[in-house]
Order: sequence, then structure tokens, then C-alpha cells
Amino acid sequence: MAAGSQSQTFNEIMQSIRKKSLAPVYILHGEESYFIDRLAEAFESLVPEQERDFNFYALYAPEITPEVVNATCMRFPMMSDRQVVILKEAQAVRADIINKLHTYCSRPNLSTVLVICFRGDKAKGKDLIAAAKKNGGVFFESKRLTERNIDPVIENLAHQKKLNIESKGIAMLRDFVGLDVAKLYNEIDKLAFVLGEGQMITPEAIERNVGISKDYNNFELVDAIAAKDSAKIFRIINYFRNNPKNNPTVMTVSAVFNYFSGLLAAQFSKDKSPSGLLEATGCKWQSQLNKFTTGMRNYNAYKTIEIISAIRDFDVKNKGMGSRMNDYDLLHDLMFRIITCPDKIDI
Repeated sequence: MAAGSQSQTFNEIMQSIRKKSLAPVYILHGEESYFIDRLAEAFESLVPEQERDFNFYALYAPEITPEVVNATCMRFPMMSDRQVVILKEAQAVRADIINKLHTYCSRPNLSTVLVICFRGDKAKGKDLIAAAKKNGGVFFESKRLTERNIDPVIENLAHQKKLNIESKGIAMLRDFVGLDVAKLYNEIDKLAFVLGEGQMITPEAIERNVGISKDYNNFELVDAIAAKDSAKIFRIINYFRNNPKNNPTVMTVSAVFNYFSGLLAAQFSKDKSPSGLLEATGCKWQSQLNKFTTGMRNYNAYKTIEIISAIRDFDVKNKGMGSRMNDYDLLHDLMFRIITCPDKIDI
């Protein structure tokens, strides 16, 4: 690889591993450790099992000196084109210690792939980072997942298993699992085993194999709220009350808040075209706009602002301030306030 560093995505690095088109140094860092662990496993798989005793080294930064790491990396592989050295837990040592690896990274051994893992933290060591950047190193930052960026991750995990997934299926998994990527991977792995390659992950498949109701979930609740279908809203809320383990109110209210935040952005967007609304709401697919276009017919901006205020009021009361109602009673009350919200606010 030519001199000069680059940042790469998880998929780009995985692809380069499959093609065995490798950089001499990889620095993996960031708050979400799941993707760092998966990449480390992929780098380890580059070395066949029968060669791992002499062409693969898993070193732990708190237990070893930079000088030993440098010396290990300068060795030549035995009966192979490359050796792989993975330095784990680099975040656990001081910056001045890890920085000593800059000597090696300034003139890396091209038959060694050095992978430095900073799990849950930013890369450190000013000279190390500069040397890696100057000499063909690749950087990957595994950013913390949020509710706004989890959907592409779920879709990508499905594609890794050679599956497709419906948008409603993404919403169901997001609401059920949350931001736990390891658990998401396990659920999708289970679906891949049951469905087989090339199949579609549908709400029905998730209901059968993961245990989430396709009719009673936060995705359906938001659609019912958008349509102002009070009968369906309270049917879902009653189901949640009777199945609290899989339907915590904090996840439900978060989904409702995100919807009305997006609706407000759509209402104040100057560009009401589909492309303008996609940008305003952060939606990826045209079909996801349906709940916003429906909501814009049933709620004006006055109502949306009032509802967001009601959601904040729910959050305060749910924390025990100013109310002794249980969380599902509070949720029922919030739904009633959404349905009966006035058209105009008196100022």
C-alpha cells in the first residue's frame, strides 16, 4: 500500500482482509468495542490454524513493553508471506508508553500486519499516530451507536449474513434490542440460521424466531399515533402493560419522542418535496416518510410542540417527581394527551 494513511469503514477493512490487500499498520479505536473485536478476529483468521504458533501474536499492552512489540513486528514470517501481530487493550496504558511504537510505525516491516486496538477509547500517542499516518497506516474509528445511526448498522449486519431486511423489521429489532450490537448480531445470526441465505427478514420471521409481536410494538404504535388511531393506540399500550419485560416504557417514549422531533423538523422544512423531507427527518427510505406525511395531516406545529412538552413532562414524572403513578399509567395518560392535544396554544 502506498505511503499516506487513510480512514476506512468496517466494511472496507473487512473487504481488504478478504482480498488480502493489507496495510502494514491498523489503528482501531472508538467507543463501540464490538466492531473492533470483530475486526481483530478477522485479522487473526488471516493466519491458518497450523501456522498460528509462529506467525500470529496476540499481545496485551498492559503486560508487555513497546520494545518487545517492536521486536516482534520486525521478525519475518516462517514459511508464509506475512505474520499478524495484534496489540490488545492499548487504551489501558499511558500515552507516553504506547507512543514509543512510533519508531516501528515510521519504518514498518511490510511482511507484518500490526493491529493496535484501543477498545472504548480514542487512539493516543501523538508520534505514533503521526508515524502511522505518514507510512500507510489505516485508521478505523468505531463510533458510539445512537438511535439515529443504528438502522444502517442493523441493515449491514443482515447483509453480512447475506440476508435482506424490511424497514419494519429494522424498527422491530431496534426497539427490542436497543443499541447492544452484540445482541443484535446474535439475533440476526439466529435468523440467518433459520431462514438461509438470500431470504428476507420480515416482521413475521422476527415474531416467530425472536419473540417480538409484529402487531404490538413501537413501530406499530408510532404508525397508529401518526394516523391518530386511538383504538389501536390504546390496544397496543394495554398489550405493553401486560408484557412489560419486552416493552419497557423508556424505549416506547423514546420512539414517540423521536417521531415527533422528526415531525417538527418536517413541519418547519422549507422543502416539502420527498427529497427535502428525507433530509429533514433523517429517513433513508421513501416508505419511511409515510408516517410523517400522515402525521402532518393530523398534527400542526402547535400540536407537535405541545406534545413534545407532554413527553418531557412524562419523563419528569416517570422519574418520580410530581407523580406516584406507575410508568404504564403515565404512558396511558401521555397517549390521551397526544390524542386530545389542542389545535392552538394560547400565548
